[in-house]
Amino acid sequence: MADPTLLQKYPSFADLARRAKSRIPHFAWEYLDSGTGAEHGVDRNLTAMSEIRFTPRFLLGEFETDLSTTLFGREYAAPFGIAPVGLTGLMWPRTEWILAEAAARARIPYTLSTVATETPETVGARAGDMSWFQLYPPRDRDIRKDLLARAANAGFTTLLVTADVPASSQRERQKRAEVSVPPRKSLLTYWRAAVRPQWALETLIHGEPRFRMLEAYANSTNMQELAQFVGHNFGGTLSWDYLAEVCELWPGQVVVKGILDVGDARRCVEAGVDGIVVSNHGARQFDGAPASIEVLPTIAEAVGDDLAILFDSGVRGGLDILRALALGANFVLLGRAFIFSVAALGEKGGEHAIELLMSDLRSCLGNLGCTDLADLPQFLHGAHAAD
Repeated sequence: MADPTLLQKYPSFADLARRAKSRIPHFAWEYLDSGTGAEHGVDRNLTAMSEIRFTPRFLLGEFETDLSTTLFGREYAAPFGIAPVGLTGLMWPRTEWILAEAAARARIPYTLSTVATETPETVGARAGDMSWFQLYPPRDRDIRKDLLARAANAGFTTLLVTADVPASSQRERQKRAEVSVPPRKSLLTYWRAAVRPQWALETLIHGEPRFRMLEAYANSTNMQELAQFVGHNFGGTLSWDYLAEVCELWPGQVVVKGILDVGDARRCVEAGVDGIVVSNHGARQFDGAPASIEVLPTIAEAVGDDLAILFDSGVRGGLDILRALALGANFVLLGRAFIFSVAALGEKGGEHAIELLMSDLRSCLGNLGCTDLADLPQFLHGAHAAD
């Protein structure tokens, strides 16, 4: 059960972000919070999202809101899940386990990244049938085949194939903060860790963050060697032919993550995938991309009858989830918000983030006068309202 006192003390993700910043080292915070370039893309995501408004309707009497959602033939307790975040253990040790266990209890999906700091075997055991797996496409077909087999054998049901990282991004803010994998063994790094004693203690107990999933392929547990292995062997290879091969290998649903173009969305339909994620990767890859919420309606109109539309980027609360659903998404993923919560609260962070979103959704729907998530488009106001 979520702690009710935490809802009083940390009633928003902005509160959790402030506490997280005070609890984790500067380099970990910069890795989590930063975008790329001048970070206009981050601002664009948040600003465009805030401009989506609804017109409430009243005098409806007493009613209850049902948050349950069916996606890919499976019922989830709410229309949101946990997005993949790489190197999660840098922000807080055991974050993947904390979030996987919270997701299983709440009956929402948890997505494990290829570059996570825990393995699919240990995470799958914790998340159960709420397990999703995110694939950064390996260049080596044998590695790809083995990764997918491990995830499937560990119980992961849905595969997210990341398309929106075709090249490395600059992430200048991270460079200024001296973010590196592994963290530099400098006096500044040690000092930044020392002034965050709880993070340092937890890290000492669990061990430094490592790409544990990939150690077998790199034949190394050395983080510097692993980082070089990732740089040389992952990304930059995804094509329509590669995607077709992935679809043949994966026994469950396949979702392409990172679609912003209608033409690409239509190609995904032709490729036979089960869904797409409309996303600009949290504005961490290309600062000139449109806000994800800006392109969502056009993409949903074009292909929403043919595959599931998932959404991420710029989502910071329940109201943002409703905005995305109203504009055509079937489901919404959040990344930073969940990591803020775990970095702020440790073991209690996963459950608190879920309860915060659930409470926010119920409050927003009640004040909006919406009894069914499917009716949300009818409440859109202004330029986004239906003709």
